[in-house]
Amino acid sequence: MKNNRSYRPSGLAFSCFLTLLLLSFTAVTYAQSGKSFKTIVLDAGHGGKDPGARGKFSNEKDITLAVVLKLGRLLRDSMPQLKVVYTRNTDVFIDLKERGPIGNRASGDFFLSVHVNSTAGRRERIQTGTRTVGKGRRKRKVPVYKTIIHRETATSGTETYVLGLTRNSEKERAIGEYGENVAEEPGLLDKNDPMTAVLIAQYSQAFLGRSVNFAGKVQANYASNGRNNLGVKQMSLQVLANSTMPGVLTEIGFINNPDEEEYLNTQEGQQNIAMCLYKAIQAYKYDIEKGK
Repeated sequence: MKNNRSYRPSGLAFSCFLTLLLLSFTAVTYAQSGKSFKTIVLDAGHGGKDPGARGKFSNEKDITLAVVLKLGRLLRDSMPQLKVVYTRNTDVFIDLKERGPIGNRASGDFFLSVHVNSTAGRRERIQTGTRTVGKGRRKRKVPVYKTIIHRETATSGTETYVLGLTRNSEKERAIGEYGENVAEEPGLLDKNDPMTAVLIAQYSQAFLGRSVNFAGKVQANYASNGRNNLGVKQMSLQVLANSTMPGVLTEIGFINNPDEEEYLNTQEGQQNIAMCLYKAIQAYKYDIEKGK
């Protein structure tokens, strides 16, 4: 410091600072604690003309739908007070950009997207024969190759994603658009108020925290069920960016791993996965309503 004089902000500046602090605290309070958990949005990845990842005998779109419907039945039977909204409950195509808004219009409190993983495959170049090129003394045989893609993988396990930071702006636009659904206090997110941008950013950060909380519960349940736990990760996914609520995308196994494809297509496997997700929802609901 250059001198010993204490700095005291002007009355106007200090008043603005207190207002900003109060509004920010209000947003975090409403976004993080004490809110009831009334509606969950279940999103079965892909569908219709979009099969998603393909295995030897099955498609991602069918597995995700089967798991989501089983999860929905568990919730309906055991948690009837929780409203379940499906982005799709049949084999239809729903655009990625429309999935979040389906939940937004239903005033969803959490968005859960179910997918099946796949690796890119390993390319191998093999010789299939020879061919003759050139004429006369220049004539010679050269090898002929073809590329084979080995789609099978030994990679196995589950992983759950939360929204990556590069799509924060999309998340915040969605929160602003559906402000009345998001805020507990009517008129809190007034688009004509300059302070609203600060509040929206606070909601976005609170939602990320909730998403990480839920993702951790999902992965812990998978692990306790004997599945390989690949962890909680962050990725800038469209399907999570335009929803006005916390949310995760969970990858329930690798369809190009023969053992996992077999498991994912059994009634037992699908029910086990649905139960893992159900337990995560149950624990998350308890946390939210207890203000944890």
